[in-house]
Amino acid sequence: MEFADLIKTPKLDGVFLHTNATNATVEGTLCITGHHLLLSARQENTQELWLLHKNIDCVEKKPSMGQNIVMGGIITLKCKDLRIISLEIKYAKDFFNVAASLEALSAIQNVELEYPFFYRPMYSILEDGFTMFRPELEFAHLISGMSMGGASSPNVANITICTPSTSSVGIGISSIPHPLQNGFALDAATALVGSCSGSFVSACEWRISHVNNDFGVCATYGATLIVPKAISDEQIALSAAFRDGGRFPLLSYRHENGAILMRSAQPLSIQGIKRCRADEAILNLVLGRSKKGFIVDTWGKGKSNTETDLHYSQWKKVNRAIGNVSSPASILDSFAKLIEACNDIGCSTDKWLSRLESSGWLSLVLNSLNASCVVAQCLDQEGSPVLVHGAKGLDSTLIVTSLVQIILNPDCRTVRGLQALIEREWIQAGHPFASRHRYSCYTPHQMRNKSSGATFVLFLDCIFQLFTQFPCSFEFSTQLLILLFEHSYFSQYGTFLCNSERERHELQVHTRTTSLWSYLNRPDVLQTLLNPLYEPNASVIWPSVAPISLELWSELYLRWVIDQRNLATTMTQINELITREKELRTQAFKLRKQAVELSQEVAAQLHDVENA
Repeated sequence: MEFADLIKTPKLDGVFLHTNATNATVEGTLCITGHHLLLSARQENTQELWLLHKNIDCVEKKPSMGQNIVMGGIITLKCKDLRIISLEIKYAKDFFNVAASLEALSAIQNVELEYPFFYRPMYSILEDGFTMFRPELEFAHLISGMSMGGASSPNVANITICTPSTSSVGIGISSIPHPLQNGFALDAATALVGSCSGSFVSACEWRISHVNNDFGVCATYGATLIVPKAISDEQIALSAAFRDGGRFPLLSYRHENGAILMRSAQPLSIQGIKRCRADEAILNLVLGRSKKGFIVDTWGKGKSNTETDLHYSQWKKVNRAIGNVSSPASILDSFAKLIEACNDIGCSTDKWLSRLESSGWLSLVLNSLNASCVVAQCLDQEGSPVLVHGAKGLDSTLIVTSLVQIILNPDCRTVRGLQALIEREWIQAGHPFASRHRYSCYTPHQMRNKSSGATFVLFLDCIFQLFTQFPCSFEFSTQLLILLFEHSYFSQYGTFLCNSERERHELQVHTRTTSLWSYLNRPDVLQTLLNPLYEPNASVIWPSVAPISLELWSELYLRWVIDQRNLATTMTQINELITREKELRTQAFKLRKQAVELSQEVAAQLHDVENA
């Protein structure tokens, strides 16, 4: 298929552009390319439109009639970035041609025809984002880095990852080479943990496995997996067969006290199969010396299968559903109701508040934070391991395990830490971005696939809630969250393409496209995403989960409805104040230094006078 076959009118003059972001109307020339819709008035200081076809969620046509004849019409484009754009076209043929072209181009199913495979950056790549967060390096940092913080809790096993080494002392994370062998190991006693602990790690409890190298054990997990060293690849395969989609319990995070967080899918409901000893062995290994662990179900009591008390006697079951949802599509339904309410600027205050409540979106946010706090408390205060699952383990599970790490781990509140977290817990963990984000909130309910969802949006909203409660504890600003929201739906980068690592491997995404992280980590771009109020905070941040603590994310949901220029002006003023404060601090430091030097000179002169 050629793009030209779908573009019936590539260029059209005299098109009027209306948007919900401004009351202004722009007349210009409309151009349709294989990936973009462009409209320009060809005048300075006038609005222009550059729109990826992938951004179009819904195309609505309203023909203009005259004497029962179509004279032209208005094409309304409802976009995944929440914009609503109207194109007014004078003539019927052009009206139908443009509408048909946009409907066809925005509905292309072939991933290889999407823009990331055609985009070539005009800047040099300073870092390859596709290799920045390799699983073996990330989890080595996660485990070894955390163990540097101090002694482990006496209730848990002292666990470290098996990593290769070329030196018996002073090994750093950056010196770990890419593994070429399956299950390579190093006697961790030879690896110096760090000056903080002043001791050597006594055992090597984790290893890298390539049992899923062909994605045969689990289609949604990556090829490189971190598993307990005492568990064989055969046991992993058996555990995978016991779990929905093959998603067996996998390491997600190790807290600084040694407590382990794992995630998985729910057990399969197979008649005659009540247990899996290999699965039990994995969970019992991470217990260490703990007397109990917790299995947290995020999907809802009675909606998902869970482990039997008889065979998981040391594991306490805890139900923390994020909401009354039966599928990921239910989360998208809630999001659609929220945006519908946000776009209705004509309703009364009481009605608007009622619609906001009936959407159920803020309840999903509240329940997600509540479940995450429960898991974080089990890890931090109980020192107990936790397994989180819910249905297939692709949605609510990932929200909770990710938020737990942001609450507990200060590194996840930095720009790179958040990027690593999203790579680890969403992209490499197999969240099906292509299926979930195929449709967004403007596509009518009956036209969406059941696999559509807004899980990642819910996760970003939860981070926003944490940010509002701890505005000085995050290195990044909310602008980064908005960028992640947009690029997860439509992008020139390949980071969020496909449903799994398997699909990305088959399409060679890592070599044929550019990574979003490569762009965001450029110094000039990174500077625009930093939080000027940031003060590194190594403490755990415990958010309030009271309903009154929640805020509507107006910066995202209302940005095309309410003028955001005042917010931008305020942020500029804050940046100027912070810059001025830094300058004054530097000046004060120099003056103190000069005062000390002058004081020393005076003292020396007085000493000389006394001696004379």
